[in-house]
Amino acid sequence: MIKRSSADFKDNSKIKEKKKLSKAEAYQKACHFCAYQERTQQEARDKLYDLGLSSEEVEELITKLIVENYINEERFAKSFAGGKFRIKKWGRNKILQELKRRNLSPYCIKKGMEEIDENDYLQVLENQAIEKSKVVKEPNLYKRKHKIATFLISKGFEPDLVWDMVKEKC
Repeated sequence: MIKRSSADFKDNSKIKEKKKLSKAEAYQKACHFCAYQERTQQEARDKLYDLGLSSEEVEELITKLIVENYINEERFAKSFAGGKFRIKKWGRNKILQELKRRNLSPYCIKKGMEEIDENDYLQVLENQAIEKSKVVKEPNLYKRKHKIATFLISKGFEPDLVWDMVKEKC
């Protein structure tokens, strides 16, 4: 065991102190942060707190960002749900859970979930099931279907849809 003296911990010169930004500088950084990709109010709020602003300043800037349309949670929900479905092939349950975790309003969540077309959703589920069935090398048919279904459910697809698809396609 290595013994350390208190002198080993006294060199704080390497610790960088955060410089408190002015409200105008923080606003510019927040605008850039929100313009780079869609953000929720909470993500922008956390960023502003990281920049060293007080709670009053943060709330004032959040209001300004909303008014100037840098932050729009409905737009975020639509973009998030559509992107996670199209790119990552997530199911509705996983997307819904993630939107709720980000503290979005039920209205925004509903609008986001409307981005997922039912026909596309079933097609993606079928494609995922077929792809996974090609990879699973289980000789026991029951265990094979179970592995495929478990994978699809973990991706956020509804269990009843998954089992119907697995019975039909695998």
